[in-house]
Amino acid sequence: MTITIPDESIAGLDVKEPELRLELAVSLFQQDKLTLAQASRIAGISRLQFQHVLAARGIPVHFTADDWQDELRTLEKLSSK
Repeated sequence: MTITIPDESIAGLDVKEPELRLELAVSLFQQDKLTLAQASRIAGISRLQFQHVLAARGIPVHFTADDWQDELRTLEKLSSK
C-alpha cells in the first residue's frame, strides 16, 4: 500500500517521512492493529530499536504468536551461521 500525503497538508509541521512512519507504526501498534514485527518494518527500524522507542514512551510491548515465530526464525538463522 502506498499512502500519499501532499506536502502542503503538513507544511509548517517540520516533520519528515521517517518520523511520520514511526508515529504511524507506534499508533497502530498501540491500537493492536500491528504486530511488533509489522510495526518495526513500517517504521523502517529494527524490532529492538522499535522496542526502545516504545519503552521511552511508556508503551508496553505485547508479543503475538507471529512475533514469537519471527524471533525463533531469527535465532535459527543466527545459530546456523
